[in-house]
Amino acid sequence: MLIPGTGVIFTISVGLFQGYRASCYAALGCTFGIIPSLLASIFGLAVVIYTSAIAFQIIKFLGVAYLLYLAWSMWKETGSLILDEKEEKNNLLDVASKAFLINILNPKLTLFFLAFLPQFIPQHAEAPLNNMLLLGGVFMVMTLCVFILYGLLANSIRGYIINSLVAMKYIQRTFAASFAMLGAKLAMTER
Repeated sequence: MLIPGTGVIFTISVGLFQGYRASCYAALGCTFGIIPSLLASIFGLAVVIYTSAIAFQIIKFLGVAYLLYLAWSMWKETGSLILDEKEEKNNLLDVASKAFLINILNPKLTLFFLAFLPQFIPQHAEAPLNNMLLLGGVFMVMTLCVFILYGLLANSIRGYIINSLVAMKYIQRTFAASFAMLGAKLAMTER
């Protein structure tokens, strides 16, 4: 099923409601949120998450709770835009932090790296660690570029959205429902 992930939905929503600059911070946060999953896969911690039902469930339900928090925050959002430059800087760091947490609290990302990356490492590679780091780095660069593109596209229609309070309200509610549905989907995920 081709459903955009939480990072994509978050980046698009930030691009629509806060602009291109904020969506770039969301893209950076999502990209840096890949690092712990990549390192867990490289150093074998992903196997612990995969084989330990308790570890997987803890990470999974923290992720579910966080997605539901994002859904609630988006649902109750007033739609006001930031005009104060100092407040905007703090908000950009908040956006990056939220995006970072989205990927850290997604156990499926760690399992993705565990299942996906080793397939592309030659069996008799002299430096499999270097190969994993290279593949992970390529994945991160691609993620960053694609997410920035999503933010740019969202920002391009931003003017239509922010000029209509009715459209803003319904789009915010749609994003809130999307986060809630992704949280429900994650809650039903099995290892």
